[in-house]
Amino acid sequence: MKPFWTLIVCFCIGACSSNQNTAQVFATEAGAIGGYDPVAYFTQSQPVKGIKEFSFEYADQSWYFASAENLELFKSNPEKYAPQFGGYCAYGMSRGYKAKTEPDAWTIVEGKLYLNYNTDVRNIWNEKQSEFIEKANANWPTVKVSKFEN
Repeated sequence: MKPFWTLIVCFCIGACSSNQNTAQVFATEAGAIGGYDPVAYFTQSQPVKGIKEFSFEYADQSWYFASAENLELFKSNPEKYAPQFGGYCAYGMSRGYKAKTEPDAWTIVEGKLYLNYNTDVRNIWNEKQSEFIEKANANWPTVKVSKFEN
């Protein structure tokens, strides 16, 4: 009977860790997109850390906001404010892989928020945004369910 329960425990651990590795939203221990308020990129033109008082569960992650107003804006239209590609690096997505992002490496293009690995990568991204967006959009359906290995 012991081997049976060992097998069950191993299966459960594997299923849980597999689910985390295939998350469709970039998250850290601080929450989705590192705990930064996605609405603030649009309303304040800068990254602003969210607080637990203003949180919302969306896409299997906890999202944090700097104010009740930002929380309500997000709740009313999460697709408008959530970053593209689940907050993974937009340039990395154009190359076919998931990469973490930094809050200060961001761009809004045609009303959509794109995050990048760092500001150097964002500068590369800015050189050919349209081309990279097209490639990233093509890659996202397949890559979003792949494992994230940071």
